[in-house]
Amino acid sequence: MAETVTFQSICRDLRAGRPAPLYLIHGEEGFYIDALVKEFEALVPEADRDFDLTTLYAPEIDSARTVENACRRYPMLGPRQVVILKEVQAVSADFLKPLAAYAANPTATTVLCVCFRGAKAKGAEFLKGVKAGGGVVFEAQKVKEAQVPTIVSAFIKERGLSVDPKALLMLCDFVGTDLSRLYNEVAKLTVTLGQGAMVTPEAVERNIGISKEYNNFELTRALAERNVPKVMAIYFNYRGNPKAHAVQPLVSLIFNLFANVLAAQYAPDKSERGLMQELGFSTPWQLKDVKTAMGNYNAWQVIEIIDKLREFECAAKGNGSRQDPYDLFFDLLTRILNPLGMKGVRN
Repeated sequence: MAETVTFQSICRDLRAGRPAPLYLIHGEEGFYIDALVKEFEALVPEADRDFDLTTLYAPEIDSARTVENACRRYPMLGPRQVVILKEVQAVSADFLKPLAAYAANPTATTVLCVCFRGAKAKGAEFLKGVKAGGGVVFEAQKVKEAQVPTIVSAFIKERGLSVDPKALLMLCDFVGTDLSRLYNEVAKLTVTLGQGAMVTPEAVERNIGISKEYNNFELTRALAERNVPKVMAIYFNYRGNPKAHAVQPLVSLIFNLFANVLAAQYAPDKSERGLMQELGFSTPWQLKDVKTAMGNYNAWQVIEIIDKLREFECAAKGNGSRQDPYDLFFDLLTRILNPLGMKGVRN
């Protein structure tokens, strides 16, 4: 059975000096495509790049024949040359048609990388040629929120660091699914802390500017715990600097927490493995707040909370209220911490 093509597997082969003659890189996640382009460029020593590295932009050339002509040249200084074709998403599907025959029988001393940045590949004849010639195809899919902790952890490990679980979740919350921003923040920590260091909450607070006490991760955790003093402390800290803490993203995070809690409460398999599979989580750490909330809110209360979150959405958009968003948010937090439940009495 053939190995699944991943970002890591391509990097591994390129760094080991085992490139395939042709790569088709496409998909929504531009970070992976940009990072792979750098890996392809690194196949040619910097001193040889004027001779053995050719970068072409599809919108700037008349025909894909230009690409083929570049690929059929022999390397001048090293054992191989690299040809990179960028921005193919900006031209028609027929653009690559003249390159189909080359794709089916590529030159062994050339590594061709064709990039559709931010879009799926198009051009049926070229795709057929890539398949016939044994080319490598990688789709850079947009990262899902549940995948972020695994990706952050891998970036940190790749940089020679280890990470405390709380620091990892602080970073995930701060960065979201923006991989370019994530990579830059991890790089910043690497330079500051040095090889072999542990990324702690204190290090994240000191070097990235996220408070270890007042952050979104701590807010959702406090809500899961129904820890009223902590929720209120974070609320008033945020209210003092509303430009840095917009209400709408906070409500989205809280909604995600309780949506996951409700799904977990009705999951047929409530083991750790079963809940991770049900919720699409990649690490047990992501389950901690969900399991805590399951012990503090019953299903009826969670349904009520989700309903209140939807009411907030309408009110915040001006449908029925012109209140200050933080006034509305205070009311929302109060209702979350004191849901009525099925019998109409607060627990």
